Amino acid sequence: MAQSCEWFCLLTETPDTRQPQLRIMLVDDHELVRKGLFAVLSAVPEFEVVAEADDELSAIREAERSRPDVVVMDVRLGQGSGIEVTREIRARNPTIQVLMLTSFADDEALFASVMAGAAGYLLKQIRSGAIIEAIRAVGAGQSMLDPAVTKAVLDQWRSAQQAVRDEKLARLSSREERILDLIAKGRTNREIGEELHLAEKTVKNYVSGILAKLEVARRAEAAVYLAQHGEGHRATR
Repeated sequence: MAQSCEWFCLLTETPDTRQPQLRIMLVDDHELVRKGLFAVLSAVPEFEVVAEADDELSAIREAERSRPDVVVMDVRLGQGSGIEVTREIRARNPTIQVLMLTSFADDEALFASVMAGAAGYLLKQIRSGAIIEAIRAVGAGQSMLDPAVTKAVLDQWRSAQQAVRDEKLARLSSREERILDLIAKGRTNREIGEELHLAEKTVKNYVSGILAKLEVARRAEAAVYLAQHGEGHRATR
């Protein structure tokens, strides 16, 4: 009987072997901010906060040690720069995605972050649910830019450019131009597909072609390129 019970217990026991899907590192020079983020993110079943850092050197060291999937990075680190840390982390390990958090809508910091390799840029004032969704998005390889930050910045860059059609933008078809405009407005592939009546996989293929023609690696970089060079660009409506 004892043996029978042992086999029965083994057969019916269903231990939870699921592992967290996203390893997260927090970088902020304010301890209260880190602890608040830790509390929010630790409550999400598929998240695991594996490291914290409060300055440039410790951030680079901890990223090397813990190998997170996503780093949530403060733009300003006391006397240091989260943007420079992002550039260094991405140079050492391009698979690590970085989500920038900032207290202020700063156009220069936004573009510098994108060029340093950040996958997202959000204001700290957003709701915790939005931060969770942003981490999921960048962890899945998507770009995440806060529309409240980017709209005015993109408009400012566009108005500052001369109305001259850029050589790389001229490579795009009318359909690609339209999709690029929607990318710059923060639309996802699914949203673009719904608006243009295209399958999401088709949109993904278009996006890959756009990135290749503009010689950039990310959707966010394509949006920045359009902002910098696209005053003369007009998509077919």
